Amino acid sequence: MSTNLTSKGQVTIPKHIRDALHLTPGSAVDFAVNASGQVVLNPATARSTKKAVDRFEAVRGKATVKWRTDDLMKLLRSET
Repeated sequence: MSTNLTSKGQVTIPKHIRDALHLTPGSAVDFAVNASGQVVLNPATARSTKKAVDRFEAVRGKATVKWRTDDLMKLLRSET
């Protein structure tokens, strides 16, 4: 069975393949190319679907020093 690539680079995975891999709408999948140049499609593992933590969210609320805005601005502007 063949299918066409859309202008957005999308293809429809045939139903018999979706059923064999137990894929449902919203399922994450991994793509790979093997040594023969064939594309391999697998359901994504929990490790590969782990969302990256936003670097700013990761440090939000971690400051231990309570700065007053005026004091911080003096420090940054070298106003002693």
